[in-house]
Amino acid sequence: MELFELTGKNAVVVGGAGGIGQAIAQGLAMAGANVAIASRNEDSLKRAQYEIKERSGRNIIYYVADACDDASVRTLAAKTVKDMGKVDILICAQGINKKIPLHEFPADLFRQMLEINVTSIMLCCKYFGSHMMNHHYGKIVILSSVRGKVASRIAGNVGYSTTKGAVDMMTRQIAAEYGQYGITVNAIAPTITETPMMTEMINQRGGDAYRKSLANNLPMKRMALPEDCIGSAVFLSSPASDFMTGQILYPDGGLTSVG
Repeated sequence: MELFELTGKNAVVVGGAGGIGQAIAQGLAMAGANVAIASRNEDSLKRAQYEIKERSGRNIIYYVADACDDASVRTLAAKTVKDMGKVDILICAQGINKKIPLHEFPADLFRQMLEINVTSIMLCCKYFGSHMMNHHYGKIVILSSVRGKVASRIAGNVGYSTTKGAVDMMTRQIAAEYGQYGITVNAIAPTITETPMMTEMINQRGGDAYRKSLANNLPMKRMALPEDCIGSAVFLSSPASDFMTGQILYPDGGLTSVG
């Protein structure tokens, strides 16, 4: 369907070498977009570039950038615009999750999570959004989490939930500011997803038994996979969502429907 067609669109996926970010980059490429991925680690970018080509048959490009650094993001936006001609789609998929009970949570780590999970997204939206304003068109999709809406019953999410709550509100505010320029700003908020980063945590907490307990909390009774976010990302990046902004979609297996 043309409503979901991305052929000819140029997309930048910040955090595109991570589990969900890489899956989204692959999905956008398969939907026809020209895709660039960016992160701080060049080895991870090379691996993701190779894997996306293997799975999608599409070539993508990558850029090394630190999304927490103002000058680095400004340079990234300038380079991608120069190389691609313009940027139509921005995906902000960067972020970290450290699970430590509040009474043990280091203040420096809390500040670091705010920097990576919140400030870096603001910087990306600032510089890429400024470019999109000139073209009076753009699609910005931000990766949030169900933890921006509902707290977890177990300790450890004070940093993550705080940052994702901030991301949800920032999504709405940026949407309110950018709407007049033809730019839509929406978020995807998955439940705990079995990325390589999360697999390590799952194994530390009991492996298959813990994995099963997580799945049993969801109406759909299975763990989320990175690929479960592709459909939402393609929809929010496509003409199908042209009159939708400031919204948060929950590919969460039904978690937020039951609390």
